[in-house]
Amino acid sequence: MQRYNIDLSDKKIAVTGAAGAICSSFAKELAKVGAEIALIDINLEGAEKVADEIVAAGGKARAYRADVLNRTSLEECRERIRSDMGAVNMLINGAGGNNPKATTDKETYEKGDASTEGLKSFFDLESQAIARLFDLNFTSILLTTQVFSADMAEQGYGNIINISSMNAFRPLTKIPAYSAAKAAVSNFTEWLAVHFAGVGIRVNAIAPGFFVGNQNRGLLYNEKGELTPRSHKIISHTPMGRFGELDELTGTLLWLSDDEFSGFVTGIVVPVDGGFSAYSGV
Repeated sequence: MQRYNIDLSDKKIAVTGAAGAICSSFAKELAKVGAEIALIDINLEGAEKVADEIVAAGGKARAYRADVLNRTSLEECRERIRSDMGAVNMLINGAGGNNPKATTDKETYEKGDASTEGLKSFFDLESQAIARLFDLNFTSILLTTQVFSADMAEQGYGNIINISSMNAFRPLTKIPAYSAAKAAVSNFTEWLAVHFAGVGIRVNAIAPGFFVGNQNRGLLYNEKGELTPRSHKIISHTPMGRFGELDELTGTLLWLSDDEFSGFVTGIVVPVDGGFSAYSGV
């Protein structure tokens, strides 16, 4: 049942990372208000499952496999989408993720850590893992936007929503590369908004705070299902005192998607974080 007085039946939306927790939720909510969804993921089976759920609920969706780090793969995906539903006029760049090999074991460095056997310090972070992480979180957005925004530029209309992160506002301990990559996403969002303003394409980003998903569940809960020490620190620095629920991102998503509500909004990064980015810890 539609919960919102919003009509996005004129939207044909490509969503990358569509098998993931956040973007599968986004796709379902956008389909509820009439949008036709192209679900793109390297995990085709996962995307197909989401598509089946949307169709079963009365929405319109198809799943497509593509590698967001391979321009040829993306172009082939775009052609399949064009054939099935026409050119898209909205893009959600949701593919991304972290890499344990680009993560330190400790929050802060102490003398001797670099020589401690079995401990991964800053000096042990692998350059290839860092490069891969930047590619997955930033280069993927650049490539996907190059491929899917071309039709929008010719049409003189389009809407792009990137998924940034709270790490872009407040870099978290242990994950320097991921934090830097998401900061690049926010900066690129602003740059692209200016670049495309003259051809009617709006570009914005959503920066979720702490929402429990498949990628971070192991960091936030232990094997017993209890909050980890890191989780307690996160919640103590979140004024609302809890993790977010995925449907609490929906209002921001629909606002940025609807031209009537946000037609003069471009180049912003919206934190949805329970106040985390506003709190100094004091």
